[in-house]
Amino acid sequence: MAPNAEPENDFPWWLVILAVTGLWLLYEMLSDEVYNASLRALSKGLWITLAVAVVAYVGACGIGLGLAVMGMSKRIVLRQAARLYIEVMRGVPIIVLLLYVAFALVPAVISGLNWVAGDEVLRTRDVPLLWRAVFALMLAYSAFLAEIFRAGLQAVDKGQIEAAQALGLNGWQRFRHVRFPQAFRLILPPLGNDFVAMVKDSSLVAVLGISDVAQLAKVTAAGNFRYFETYNVAAFLYLVMTIGLSLALRRFETRMRSRGRDGS
Repeated sequence: MAPNAEPENDFPWWLVILAVTGLWLLYEMLSDEVYNASLRALSKGLWITLAVAVVAYVGACGIGLGLAVMGMSKRIVLRQAARLYIEVMRGVPIIVLLLYVAFALVPAVISGLNWVAGDEVLRTRDVPLLWRAVFALMLAYSAFLAEIFRAGLQAVDKGQIEAAQALGLNGWQRFRHVRFPQAFRLILPPLGNDFVAMVKDSSLVAVLGISDVAQLAKVTAAGNFRYFETYNVAAFLYLVMTIGLSLALRRFETRMRSRGRDGS
């Protein structure tokens, strides 16, 4: 074992410390009037935060997988189109993309649709800012996920794909039964990391006034002028979400590796 490697069976003292500290902080928050009020106010944004993260991530995975397949296509037009999309999206900051999609792209698309229809079939205000934010996060993260999917698909042994082809499986069947399942096990850790990152980056939707945890923290602090306590609560809630998700994903990865070793 390498000198800097962490033993797999090492007792998670860090988790014990975090759990004890978290429980103590929760007790203090429930006991203090200011903290308690902030906790109740900010907790209302948890569902929005998680919903934005989950919906945007699922959509980004779908787009990213499609981009990865396009990037490995035999057709140069598809490969170049995928590369162009990926480089552009990775080069634009997420907060800029959020503002661009919300206030430039969506109105432009709606204007184009109305022009084609020859009538006002849809108005800009008919598209909620929440869905504009979700769409922007999907576009941003799909570029990063595309590279993860591409690396995983290319890492699958070509001999197994050739064997599946020799057995008479067509392209879709080879992808569905051979290539993607093996690639998924390989890329599960980075996919999990990006999902946790999505939960954190979902706080950027606060710039659009969406009532997630970050936006409610800003509004609450502006009302009670207790910035220290309010943002402590916000940080606490985000830590609970991200650490909880990290532990759940780590357990899922362990189970997937066990199934892979068992051949099931």
